[in-house]
Order: sequence, then structure tokens, then C-alpha cells
Amino acid sequence: MTSPPSGQHRDHVPSPGGGEPVQATAPGGLRPPRPGVLALALPALVVLAAEPLYLLVDTAVIGNLGTVALGGLAVGGGLLAWAAALLNFLAYGTTARAARRAGGGDRAGAVEEGVQATWLALALGLLVVVLFQLLAGPLTRLLAGGAGPVAHAGEEWLRIAALGAPLLLVSLAGNGWLRGVQELRRPVRFVLAGSLVSLVLCPLLVHPAGLGLVGSAVANVTGQALTAALFVQALRREGATWRVRPGALVHQLVIGRDLLLRAAVLQLSFLVAAGVAARAGTAALGAHQIALQLFFFLALVLDAYAIAAQTLVGQALGGGRPGDARATARRVTAWGLGTGCLVAALLLALRDVVPPLFTDDPAVLAQAAVVWWFLAGFQPLAGVVFALDGVLMGAGDVGYLRTVTIAAALVGFLPLSLLAGPLDLGLAGVWTGLTLFIALRLVAVLARVAGDRWLGAPETVSR
Repeated sequence: MTSPPSGQHRDHVPSPGGGEPVQATAPGGLRPPRPGVLALALPALVVLAAEPLYLLVDTAVIGNLGTVALGGLAVGGGLLAWAAALLNFLAYGTTARAARRAGGGDRAGAVEEGVQATWLALALGLLVVVLFQLLAGPLTRLLAGGAGPVAHAGEEWLRIAALGAPLLLVSLAGNGWLRGVQELRRPVRFVLAGSLVSLVLCPLLVHPAGLGLVGSAVANVTGQALTAALFVQALRREGATWRVRPGALVHQLVIGRDLLLRAAVLQLSFLVAAGVAARAGTAALGAHQIALQLFFFLALVLDAYAIAAQTLVGQALGGGRPGDARATARRVTAWGLGTGCLVAALLLALRDVVPPLFTDDPAVLAQAAVVWWFLAGFQPLAGVVFALDGVLMGAGDVGYLRTVTIAAALVGFLPLSLLAGPLDLGLAGVWTGLTLFIALRLVAVLARVAGDRWLGAPETVSR
């Protein structure tokens, strides 16, 4: 993240693209008020929460079709979510590169970063489509523990839903460059529009139209198509040149290497956990799917503080204000801890209300009751971890975060998940591994922020 030259500060002026204002130099050396944590976190929260919120509704709709359909969604949805999370650097890397260009007064260059990220998103998305069309059967059978109705349902869903991969990645790139030029409202409108279409279509296609699980996949792709079209239209309105620059594409890939490795190990851990749950039985897999979707949703809610922290810490260190960076770390830690405690209390209060919204199968509900205590218990820990992740990302300390996340997954999450089967620990073993994973990360990030090395970490634009 770059800062204005010494003696100059930025004020808001109208943007050339007709969206929200960008920053410009203000006369008289007056510093505009710096936004607070909530002012940055709330718009990010809407965008972050839209997709998992739709997936929660989707899970509830499919859960009423029975445990086979719910298990199929868990298998197919887990594979597609793995691919999307692996390529999430399209959003965070593009944000940083576009912000640097926009901060230097080069809005056209910032938009160009969005164009190149969009081309990269299309290329990677098409690769995902081809891979899933070729490997949907073997992958779903592997994850479901062999051929059977759950594997078949997962394959059927995945072949259709995977067609939306390029659209989903284009939206990630679009979110990136628009955040970079400090336009927060348009991404909210675009993502909400697509999610609303999916929310309306999903129950209609699944039940009245009689498409079942296939209807869920069709609704998913339709909503993604609308969101992607809106992001592409935003680039067109900027008068962007659609020339492909191979060098820029390669550079964006290099920027994402730390995140890519980190995400690969993390998503592998979640896939292994899902495989262990599948082998524990259809009811265990269904309960795992319900709890995992709630976990992902709540993680993204808490991650809104990380995005706010990333921006505020980057600005503070770029402006030579390490004291402000430390103050931001304390504020977002308090917000993360407080929100995590509130979420934990709500989950415990609603433990007899929420699971039946997803399924009425007694066996699934019994398994969900076991997982619920883990899901609620580690929320305060997760709130602090995600907030401090954002602090270290804003400081450019991504290499440390990569190492810590991979080590915690290899030491805590993966071993306990793999041992859950042989030791007959079931879902309790899998979710003990996830709890240990979060606890190990908490210790590591607290120790890092307590010191000074993160204040002088090399600047990076990846997450």
C-alpha cells in the first residue's frame, strides 16, 4: 500500500468513472478523518456474507429432499468451494495492485489491473470447468467413500455448478479492482443482485419445477452470471482497453503464490475432513455439511474485521505511523473477540432451533448436536485470529501467515481428522482437529503482534 508524498494529504474528489470518490491531494496539509473499523468492515461484510448466506439457504432447501441430496451437495459443493478458495487471490492481489495505481493518481492503471485480472479469471475459470467435467465422477466417488447415491448426486450437481466457475472468478477480480479504487457500494449492489436471483430461483427450481438437486446448481450459475455481467459492465463504463498483457497476468500469478500454497493446504484439510465424515455415514456427512456451511459463513462475517485491519494498518505503516498500526491491532482484536463471544452465545441459545431448519432427519440432528458445541466454542478464538490475520496482512507479513497456517493444519487439523476414523472418534474427532487448528493459529498471531518484527515486514500485495 502506498502513501502520499511527504507534506501532502488526500481529500475526496469525484471519480472519472462516475462511482465513489477517489483520494486527491488536499490543500493546506489537512488530513481527512481516517475511517473507523466499522466504516470499512460493514460494506466488506455484505459482500463477504452474500455467497455463504445463499449457500446456507441452499443447504436448507436441499436438506428437505433427504440425506442423499444433502450429502451430494456436501460432496459437490465442497469440491467447488475448494477450487474457488484456492483462486481467491484474484480478489486480494487485485485490490492491492489497483490501490497502488489509484493512490498514485493513475485510475486508468488501476482499471487496467481489473482488466488483466478479469482475463486471468476467465482463463483459470475455464480450466476449472474442464477439470471438473473430466474428473467430477472420480472426485465425488473419492470424497464420498466410493460409488453410491451420494457420489452420484454430488457428481450431477458438480457438473452443472462448475459451469459458473469463470463467472465466480470474474466477480472476485471485479471486487478486487473496485475496492482498490475505493468504490465500496457497487460491489455490494452487484453481489446482492446475483444472490437475490439465486435465492428466488433455488426453491422454485428445486421443488415446484421438480428439478431437485439440479435446480440448485442451475440457480447458482444463473445468479453468478448476473453478478459477473455487472462487474464486466463496470469495466466497460470506465472505457477500459481489453488488450491482454501476458506479463501482467504472470505477475498477478506470482503475487498470489503465498496465498495459493496456504489455501491449497487449508482446503486439502477440509476435503480430508469431509471424506472422513462421509465414511462415518450419511447422517454424519449431512451434519458436517450443515455445521461447515455455518462455520464458513461466520468466518467470513468475522473476516470483515480483517479487511478493515488490512486497510488501516497498511495506511498507517505506509504513512510512517507504527503507533497507529498498533492501535488498530488492539481495536480490531477487541471487535473480533466481542463479536466472537456474541456469535457463540447466539449459537448456544439457538442450538435447538437452527439445525431443524436444514433437515428433519433425527440421525442428522443427533450428529449436529455433537458438532454444535465445537462450532460455538471456538468462535471467540476465531474472532481474534481472523482480525489479527488482517493486521499482519496489512503489514505485509504474509509469509509468516502462510507458514503458520500450513503448520497449524499439518500439526492439528489433518492428523486428528485422519485419526478420527481408525479411533472411531467420528465428527467429534474431526471438529477437535479444527478447534486445535484455530487455537494454534491464535497463539502464533498473538506472539507475532506482541513483538515488533511485523511493523517492519516487507510490503506485499498478496493475501
